[in-house]
Amino acid sequence: MQARLRDWAWRLKREVLALWIAARSPDTPWPARIIALLVAGYALSPIDLIPDFIPVLGLLDDLLIVPLGIALALASIPQPLMARYREEAARLAARPVSRTAAAIIVLLWIAALGVAVWLILPLRSPKA
Repeated sequence: MQARLRDWAWRLKREVLALWIAARSPDTPWPARIIALLVAGYALSPIDLIPDFIPVLGLLDDLLIVPLGIALALASIPQPLMARYREEAARLAARPVSRTAAAIIVLLWIAALGVAVWLILPLRSPKA
């Protein structure tokens, strides 16, 4: 069971990566590019429509919205193109992961959050 689940997760990751490639390819028809961009962007985004900490509903969007979006995007992309994008996605997924790039992205998110808090919260001067 665990091996099947791991295999399903790997295939899902490859499909999302292939959709990201499809969204950026000029060979993909425009409606399919838009759908692929929206689905891949949502699947790769750390921000969910329904936050994961909400019991049951938080995981429901990951279990329903993402696979349904992938199915819609796959139906809109011609199969020969999708096969090419899957090959490229498998090749990209086999590359090593850059932990430095991940750390930089996390630091950028923290900095953006700090700036947002600084802009939202008014600076209060001490009363004299």
